[in-house]
Amino acid sequence: MTTEVLSYFQTERPHLLAHRGLSQHSPIIDENSLEAFAQALQHGATHIESDVHATSDGVALLFHDDDLSRVAGLPMKIAELSYQEVSQVRLTNGSAIPTLEEALVRFPDVKLNLDVKSKGAVSPTAEVINRLNAHDRVLVSSFSSRRRLSTLRLLEQPVATSASMKEVIQLLVSHWFFGLGFRRVARGLNALQIPPTQGPLKLATAGFVRRLRNAGLEVHFWTVNSQDQADQLVALGASGIVSDRVDQIKLW
Repeated sequence: MTTEVLSYFQTERPHLLAHRGLSQHSPIIDENSLEAFAQALQHGATHIESDVHATSDGVALLFHDDDLSRVAGLPMKIAELSYQEVSQVRLTNGSAIPTLEEALVRFPDVKLNLDVKSKGAVSPTAEVINRLNAHDRVLVSSFSSRRRLSTLRLLEQPVATSASMKEVIQLLVSHWFFGLGFRRVARGLNALQIPPTQGPLKLATAGFVRRLRNAGLEVHFWTVNSQDQADQLVALGASGIVSDRVDQIKLW
C-alpha cells in the first residue's frame, strides 16, 4: 500500500464507520449533516461513510438520494439545481446540505468513506480531494466500477478504494471456483464493503473473509446495528463495521 492508503487505515482496529454519520439516535439530527458527522465522532466512530452527488454547476455535496423528496419534501433533483439553490434548502430538522469541502475543512482529522453516486459527481469529488490534498483522508467507492475508476484516474495521488458491485461479484465467483483469478481481480483494491447476506447468499463466511484478508484486502460489513452481530463479524475476521448506530456499537 502507498503512504496515503496506509494512513487511511491506520486507526484502532477494527474500524467503526458511521453510516451517513449518526442521526438515528436523535429525532432532531439529519443524516449526512455536519451535526450527524460530529455526533458520530463524539460516539467513537473511526471513519464517516457518506455519499457524493454534484450540483448542476459542479459542487460536490454529501447527500445520499438523487433528489430532495425524502429528506426535504421537495421533488427536485440535485443534479438539476445550482449550488446557490441547494444552499437555500433545509433538511427535515433544519440542517443545510454540506459540501464535501465543508466536511473536510470542518473535521481536519476525519477519514471519509465516499460513495460516488453519479457520473456528474466524479470530477467535482476528485477536484476537492486534489485541491485540499486530502488523499490520505478518503476512501473512494462506488457501486459503479466505471465511476470508481474514473474518479481514481483524476486524482493526483493514490487513495484507498473499495470494490464496486461488479468486482464483489467477480471475487465471490472466483472464491467459489477455488480462487481462480482471485488476486487478479483484487489487484488495485484495498477493501471490500459488503452486507453479511445478499438475498439467499451468505457473504459473511469464514472462508470468503479469510481469502479476502489473505489477498491483502480490508473487509467491512454493512449495515450492522446490533452489538451481537458486530461481535460475530469481528470474530469472523471483519476489519470494519459500518453502522447507523455507532453510539451502540463498541469494537474495542
